Parts: sequence; structure tokens; C-alpha cells
Amino acid sequence: MNYIISIMPSLFSGAKMTLILFIWTLVISIPLGIIVSLGLVSHFKPLRLVLKFYIWIMRGTPLLLQLIFIFYGLPIIGIIFQRYNAALFAFVLNYTAYFAEIFRGGFQSVPAGQYESAHVLQLTYWQTLRHIIIPQVSKIVIPSIGNEVINLVKDTSLVYVIGLGELLRAGNVATARDVTLVPLVLVGIIYLLMTGIASFVLKKIEHNYSKWK
Repeated sequence: MNYIISIMPSLFSGAKMTLILFIWTLVISIPLGIIVSLGLVSHFKPLRLVLKFYIWIMRGTPLLLQLIFIFYGLPIIGIIFQRYNAALFAFVLNYTAYFAEIFRGGFQSVPAGQYESAHVLQLTYWQTLRHIIIPQVSKIVIPSIGNEVINLVKDTSLVYVIGLGELLRAGNVATARDVTLVPLVLVGIIYLLMTGIASFVLKKIEHNYSKWK
């Protein structure tokens, strides 16, 4: 117990970095995902092609490779990121692509009659999106968004590869130093707590949206 108490500060410090990366990735990538999804359903073909290519690259290559490329590869051409900035940039690029595909499916599932009704009411395009379309899309995509949120909690462990001091790195350092599996067990428990809390919040949100008819 004394040993567990002694290593908890370093694990909590790593968990703090994990949560910061998790929160900022969501805050940035969800709005960007909505914007990209609007481009995917637009009538401007060149824009659709560019965005489809971007999503193909992001979804077709491992996030770990993207992290390594951004942090270790881009400096070769003079683009240098600090560790945290590189991690956040890679995560935002990756998760924006996934969220964009989810929202695209949501937008395409809304009946065309909704847009026609808004046009009859003389609503602008943005008023239609804000007051009619996006609330319906949000209800549709919540389960899929929830899955990606849970994956994001676990994917944050990948930043260990670029030396960022997150939760898994803190556990690995303690394990290598003290030759014991206790730190990794504690890391697993902390991840379970974080994914459990995220799942609980998402279920509450989904329950609230389920009341909408």
C-alpha cells in the first residue's frame, strides 16, 4: 500500500496529460468534423474529392504512424512540433476524419422534406442547419460518436511513442524502475475508470436525446 501511494502522484500526473489531450481533441475535432461533413455532402465536387482523399488517408493509416510521421518525419522538411502539439495535431486530424464520416451519415439520413419545409418557412441555409437539421443529426449520431469517444480515451496511450508524459508512460517508467507489474495494473484501473465515466455520461446524453420524437 505504501508503494501504491508513492507512485500515485506520477500516475495522476500522467492521467492529467491524458485527460487534457482527450478533452482538447474532442473540443476541436467534433466541430471540425461537422464542418468537413458539410463539405462531403456539398454540391461542389472538387471540395468533396479533396475531403474524401483526406478522410481516406486518415482512416486508412494507423494513428500511431501519423503520430510518428508528424513528430519525427515533418522536422526533415523543417516543420517542427513540440511533443504535446504534435500529439494534439495528429489526434485532431485523425478524429476529425472519423467524426466527419459519422456526421455525413447523419446528414444524409435526414429526409429531404426537412430541407424543403425549411425553405417554405423562408429559413436560410444556416438557420435550417442550426434549428432543424443539426438537432436531428445529433440524435442519430450519438451512439457512433460515443464509440469514438471511448476509443479516444484508449488511443491517448499511443502518444507514449513520441515521449509525451501521459498515463501509460508513467506506468511503464515505474514498472521498469521497480520491476513490478503493480503500476501497470493501476494504469489499467485508471483507464477503466475513465472509460466508465465517459460511457456513463454518453448514456445519459443518449437517454436525454431519446425523449425527442
